[in-house]
Amino acid sequence: MLRWIIFIAVLGVIDFYAFQAMKALIRSSWLHYLYFLISVLVLGNFIYQLTHINGNGLSISTNIAIGLFLTLYLPKVVMMLIMFGEDIIRLPQAAYSFFAENDGSKNNHFPSRRIFISQMAIGLAAIPFVSLLYGMYKGKYNFKVLKYTLHFEDLPEAFDGYKITQISDIHSGSFDNKEKIEYAVDLVNEQQSDVILFTGDMVNNKAEEMIPWKKTFGRLKAKDGLFSILGNHDYGDYVRWKSDEEKKRNQNDLAEIQQEMGFDLLMNESRFLEKNGQRIAIVGVENWGNGSFKKAGDLKIASQDIKSNDFKILMTHDPTHWEEEVIKDDYHYHLTLSGHTHGMQFGIEIPGWIKWSPVKWRYKYWAGIYKEKGQYINVNRGFGFLAYPGRVGIWPEITVIELKKGTNNT
Repeated sequence: MLRWIIFIAVLGVIDFYAFQAMKALIRSSWLHYLYFLISVLVLGNFIYQLTHINGNGLSISTNIAIGLFLTLYLPKVVMMLIMFGEDIIRLPQAAYSFFAENDGSKNNHFPSRRIFISQMAIGLAAIPFVSLLYGMYKGKYNFKVLKYTLHFEDLPEAFDGYKITQISDIHSGSFDNKEKIEYAVDLVNEQQSDVILFTGDMVNNKAEEMIPWKKTFGRLKAKDGLFSILGNHDYGDYVRWKSDEEKKRNQNDLAEIQQEMGFDLLMNESRFLEKNGQRIAIVGVENWGNGSFKKAGDLKIASQDIKSNDFKILMTHDPTHWEEEVIKDDYHYHLTLSGHTHGMQFGIEIPGWIKWSPVKWRYKYWAGIYKEKGQYINVNRGFGFLAYPGRVGIWPEITVIELKKGTNNT
């Protein structure tokens, strides 16, 4: 309760300053009332949704409440910072006026707010407001196919030109548009890759979330099959279950659903793909994440049937596993595929110029291709979305990686 009181008090300060900008430009009292009415409704719904999750995790209605709250209050934070900055200047001016007059008058010594400052505050606040609305309306289904070509000296010749499609972080419990998802599944198939690899988080919380989408994702096809692993959300750890048996049954149900859709779920296991008497290894570990995330992934067990000189593609959901264990392992994992970060679903990307998101302060490897110690990782930005029901600048991703024999990596 105390945390909610502090939270509401902070929002009250933000609303007070944001209202100063509105009041300076809009004189109509009924619009003032409307401003506060909308704020109360959005905040009330946000608090209600978060306090009535009842151990079932994030639902579509909760995601919408979070999205509306962010869309309304992040612009207000921008307005608050500008108006508070003006007050930093107004305060010494008021103090000087008070002491200079020194006549005991009760006049308001604060200079009036400048219209220009209020206009600037509202104008700048409109940028995140419009962006977040766009992200919820269109950005979350603005699927992008990102293509990479990676060269390896020790790639078996039979796999020169081999194509991999990676998808990650489906989060089916957040979907609300069947037509857009069917379009994205068709887009995956259009890549005509040799194999499709899914790197975890098929659901938000429960296996049943995938049932309405089972037929759609069951259309995924690749010549050498579909392989998958679990992400942190696939274990049901964010739900209050009636018993351990119910939780275990949920995980078994998800494994069965994946099998019915054609996925070979790897739980600290490996498989070989063979062509013309040569082979490469697909290794899949359970979730391993730094900090409080589940650490069920075991490289040693997953690779026990693999030789050190085998060409290895590793699927591990959380890129911190690559940073903390994989690149330090005695085995050389040529290519690791991860997801998990979503690129925070918010950022700025202009190819060849800038790639930025606040998530970079949490994850060193958060989106795209990275290379360390002669090993590569691709961190997929995610297929779906969670919490904020949208994407701004960091679009949903379908990755296509072509393996080439040679040394010409650029």
